[in-house]
Amino acid sequence: MTGELPSSIIAGISFIGRGGGQVKALGGFKKGHHTVPDAANAVTNAFLGKICGPELAEQAEKLFQDVRSRLGYKRKDVALNVTGALAVLTAKDFTVEIFYALEESAPGRYGITTTLRDLQDGDLAQREEFAAVFAGKFTEISFALKKGARVEAIIDVIEALEGEGGLAVSYPSDCRECVIRVEGVDAVVRCSGGTLEMVFSRAGAPHELMAGFAAMRGAFAVNRVLAGLL
Repeated sequence: MTGELPSSIIAGISFIGRGGGQVKALGGFKKGHHTVPDAANAVTNAFLGKICGPELAEQAEKLFQDVRSRLGYKRKDVALNVTGALAVLTAKDFTVEIFYALEESAPGRYGITTTLRDLQDGDLAQREEFAAVFAGKFTEISFALKKGARVEAIIDVIEALEGEGGLAVSYPSDCRECVIRVEGVDAVVRCSGGTLEMVFSRAGAPHELMAGFAAMRGAFAVNRVLAGLL
């Protein structure tokens, strides 16, 4: 996958999916014995790590079995480790992390972040078996930039284009990040300087997100500075 991207610019790529639910609905939460957290901190997240065990173990085991059977991996090709609120599946061609954490703005809820990283073979992502394992799991692609990019410079370039290529940009007053939209592309790009994150409205498998990325990349080609980002 990363072989299709300029290695001089991109340090790494990850696919991210998000989910969650009510803390009190977790299998390990005992009504009348446990209390729903009213803050997200180290102590309450440690509590979450204890009570999310049944759900996390089930999710991780299902992923392990899907990866092993659909991709034909043998025992030495894939391993699973579950500790507290984190499960890490390490396969010969990629790594997947599933992480539970309380939502800071609503600590009575938890979020689940699934991250696919270190994908070694771009062709693997195009296989039907791989797509079946990760169907509907991801809504974001995150690109780590080797040199970073000045958010202000990106904003200035897009504003100077005055809508050329269907590009539009929004940003807060301190320009700590900007959000780029392209007409006809069902996703936005969030740039914080060190990373570019492409966020889609619908979840999909990695190859589906990469198709959307290709459309966004084509729009960036209208300007040398933007093209240099990806």
